[in-house]
Amino acid sequence: MQPTPNFSAPELAHSLLRRSRQGALATLDERSGAPYCSLVNLASHWDGSPILLISGLALHTKNLLADPRVSLMLDERAPGDPLEGARIMLSGTAEQATPEELPTFRRRYLNAHPSAAQFVDFADFSFFVIRPSGAHLVAGFGRIVDLKPAQFLTDLSEAHAFLAEEQGIIDHMNADHRDTLQLYATRLLGAKQTDWRCTGCDPDGLDLDDGSTTLRLNFPQRTLTPAAVRSVLKNLAEQARGAAKLDPRQNSLRN
Repeated sequence: MQPTPNFSAPELAHSLLRRSRQGALATLDERSGAPYCSLVNLASHWDGSPILLISGLALHTKNLLADPRVSLMLDERAPGDPLEGARIMLSGTAEQATPEELPTFRRRYLNAHPSAAQFVDFADFSFFVIRPSGAHLVAGFGRIVDLKPAQFLTDLSEAHAFLAEEQGIIDHMNADHRDTLQLYATRLLGAKQTDWRCTGCDPDGLDLDDGSTTLRLNFPQRTLTPAAVRSVLKNLAEQARGAAKLDPRQNSLRN
């Protein structure tokens, strides 16, 4: 595999963080200090930091409570040889959600994993976030890059008004514009036609999910207000309709 001129390590790392719903979590065994690896489900914070919902009965939870240093491996799960796909190893520390963070963590995790509603309120389950200290990206020959958090996390400064309205935007798109979400997925991202829904949005883009696959629709520019998001989504809808050669009056985003 030869490196391509338009390869962007930060963009690929950012995309993997947003699209990944499972990962291999490495902790340090609290008894022996040896590496311990386990499979976990995850969602992403607004800035892209991984959110975990884990049981206090699990060994990995006991480990990170004793020593918060962790690493998390994420990969594209590409067909064929898994080593042909891109992957990142995220290093950092795991922190339990504060009371102020908990509502956001809970909501974004359940948007990504609706089935977790069955146990999210069990007393032994808690939300954690991995605060990255760096990432090691492997994306093929000539594409091995170490990255700093500022290169792959989303800057949330000046976006508070937008983030406060995030769930309303998600609900509106899923309730009134599912046809537009299908166009985003199929015409802008080249995905197959299934039941795509919006699971999250942030200043850099929109997350789409069909129950088995997660897509990331990047915005052409950073958006900081609900009005700016609406404008971007309208423009992307028009672009998608143009690609589909549909009547521009169909599936319009209304006030």
